[in-house]
Amino acid sequence: MASKGKEPATQKDAAPTNPRGIPYAPFVDKVEDYITSRDDVQSTLRSFQEMISKYQFMELNLQRRIAGLKDKMPDIQKTLETVRFLKTRTEESDPIETTFELNDTLYAKASIPPTDEVYLWLGANVMLAYPIDEAETLLTSKLAAAKQSYANCEEDLDFLREQITTMEVAIARVYNWDVVQKRKEKADEGRKGKGAEDGDGQPNG
Repeated sequence: MASKGKEPATQKDAAPTNPRGIPYAPFVDKVEDYITSRDDVQSTLRSFQEMISKYQFMELNLQRRIAGLKDKMPDIQKTLETVRFLKTRTEESDPIETTFELNDTLYAKASIPPTDEVYLWLGANVMLAYPIDEAETLLTSKLAAAKQSYANCEEDLDFLREQITTMEVAIARVYNWDVVQKRKEKADEGRKGKGAEDGDGQPNG
């Protein structure tokens, strides 16, 4: 029975996220909703700063992923165009004289006859043979997935920057609230001190 009673609280406390699971930053409208006394200020500031660090870490990873996708998509597009070109050739077509890259500075000549099969690099030093139709389908899906992943990364990057800004504003509000509370405490201490002095100066009887 006790476990059932905790479920609604768990669901209620679940932090909202964007479609890829990145949590929203808390929007601090009223500092008093997060802090009950000045004793909570430093721990709250540390917590907010940790959230900023996590967002910045995710931002860096996304920037690296975007850079990788920018390099990857043109290669997929170029390979897909080559496969589509080979698909248009018939058995009566003459062989193609071309060059292909062995490494960054070394190329070799090749004579390519009409073919219904191509070899594709799949990564990790793995190459597989595919019928041209299957190769075209595979590359088309890979290109679409890469474009979608790129769009998601760009969207997440904008989202992260918004959350970092929100947290920076939250930190500034907590800090300013602390400054105001310090001034109030000093003012209260000053009034109490003055009241005590005035009391000491009163004549007895």
